[in-house]
Amino acid sequence: MVERALDETGREIELLDLSEVPDDALVIPTAMMGAPTCIVEKLPNGSELVSSFQRLEGHLGKKGFATMPIEAGGMNSMMPLVVGLRLGIPVVDGDGMGRAFPELFHETFHIYGVSGSPLVLTNDHLDTCVIEAHDNFALEWFARGLTIRMGGVGYIAEFPMDGATAKRVSVSGTIGLGLRVGRAIREAREAHRDPFDAISETFASTEYTPAKVIFEGKVTEVNRRTEQGWAMGSVRIAPHADASSDEELFISFQNENIIAKQGDHVLAVVPDLICVLDSDTAEPITTEELRYGQRVKVMAVQVPDIMRTPEALAVWGPRHFGIDMDYQPMAV
Repeated sequence: MVERALDETGREIELLDLSEVPDDALVIPTAMMGAPTCIVEKLPNGSELVSSFQRLEGHLGKKGFATMPIEAGGMNSMMPLVVGLRLGIPVVDGDGMGRAFPELFHETFHIYGVSGSPLVLTNDHLDTCVIEAHDNFALEWFARGLTIRMGGVGYIAEFPMDGATAKRVSVSGTIGLGLRVGRAIREAREAHRDPFDAISETFASTEYTPAKVIFEGKVTEVNRRTEQGWAMGSVRIAPHADASSDEELFISFQNENIIAKQGDHVLAVVPDLICVLDSDTAEPITTEELRYGQRVKVMAVQVPDIMRTPEALAVWGPRHFGIDMDYQPMAV
């Protein structure tokens, strides 16, 4: 979608540092909402998000200066780039999660006091709804129900805020960091170096550290279902024959990987990142793409301090996902 928008518009993506956004400018984040499994069959073309953005502008009676991601993972790291190209506006280099999470209130925007309302939700037929809710939990509940009615996926513009607020509540520089990680993997493969070493080295100079491989093996079981608007389930990964332990790795997910355990030992848990990667190429394997027989390495990445405050952990720590434990940093 981004490549097509680049070709069709003849524009370049204008990526703005948060410090470059005027304090009084209107920033409107954009994203896909729903179960990634549904997108495999219900492909978007980009007009859905543009429609949501423009409808929210009309509702607010003000032109949006820029868009930005609500999360820095998967499809939603790319969606705002399509909006920026189609509308000829900048994209802010930052987001509201510092990773991907499954619910609308899993946002630094929410944690630090921004209302997600009004929210505009559009489907693949360009049917559009405007939602104004009394808080962000109700907003998630209403929007999730409508998304399910839309076939499990919809496209949203929400958390409208001014530039001064965006600077205060956003995780900065995450699109740029994604570019650095991707470039490191590509260059390592071209030079026949270990791409996993390149990933760890790249993260080491950032707030996302440490980053390390915690397990490697073969996918032996995937249990996945689309439920309540999410891709829910688990994956089991058996260690290689020469591993020091024959105990398999169990990962539970809700759109994103939530916890990685080997027996009763927790290797990583939210909000830290748990990333399943192809063991040869280091290409990421998202939860909807997991298959029996894949040979993988699992990396854990510790997230920045802004994502591990008491206020943040109350929203997206392990207990929110029904895990009976407090957050524990990954072992270095």
